[in-house]
Amino acid sequence: DLVRSRGLGDVYKRQELDYIILAHNFGDVKSTAIQSDLLPSLATRVKYRLGIENPNCVAYDILFGCPGWIEGVIQAQAFIKAGIASKVLVIGAETLSRVVDKYDRDSMIYSDGAGACIVEKNEGQDAGILSHATQTFAKEEAYHLFFGNSFDKNEDPGVRYIKMHGRKIYEFALNNVPAAMKSALDKTGIAINEVKKIFIHQANEKMDEAIIKRFYRLYKTPVPEGVMPMSIHKLGNSSVATVPTLLDLVLKGTIENQSIQRGDVIILASVGAGMNINAIVYRY
Repeated sequence: DLVRSRGLGDVYKRQELDYIILAHNFGDVKSTAIQSDLLPSLATRVKYRLGIENPNCVAYDILFGCPGWIEGVIQAQAFIKAGIASKVLVIGAETLSRVVDKYDRDSMIYSDGAGACIVEKNEGQDAGILSHATQTFAKEEAYHLFFGNSFDKNEDPGVRYIKMHGRKIYEFALNNVPAAMKSALDKTGIAINEVKKIFIHQANEKMDEAIIKRFYRLYKTPVPEGVMPMSIHKLGNSSVATVPTLLDLVLKGTIENQSIQRGDVIILASVGAGMNINAIVYRY
């Protein structure tokens, strides 16, 4: 459906893709088994399922925590700017239901989801990706998210589930994400009052609101009403899929009082396992 809805329905146009970048974190996990299925890569499976025969269409996965889809978009832009690609399919897909411990209340908000876009070379238009910022913190932050045993003592100790130090992640995000967003915006020279929407990873609504407040505080500016669309209360935290699916909902007009107009400047931002942070400033 993605390919058809983006006008790539026939085999010829599918062959035009130079890269398929698929962001995820756990592969095709075999239910609650110890092993995950990463062979072949999920990007290769997508290429196979799309029937793309062109060997010059390079398919690979990236494991970058929740910011994976945004990082895929950043990589796609880099390939295009370097002149080695003109059309890149970037996918974020996650099935967290396969790795959550039902006895862990921190897992209650996790969900499944997928979103995708095509990043394409487009000369002569004042639109697209204007700047980005990416960081990895890997000292004591490296294991804020990790794999661990179930809280149910009767569970097989060999079976592992996603775990997190929630409070540490909350403090880390508040201390670092606003600065990364500011770094990306300052590179463009665009004023903070020109930012129309911020699409932030749907990890925790309280945390996201706090991040936005701190971001605007860096500019000594109050937070504009309605600047941060939210979907977590309906769709949960689907990791790499939260930002593209949220963006799609707004573009389709399915979130009340949320829309984007041609020429609007928006920010996409995320934080997640690694610990990784990134942000994109984009003119629609």
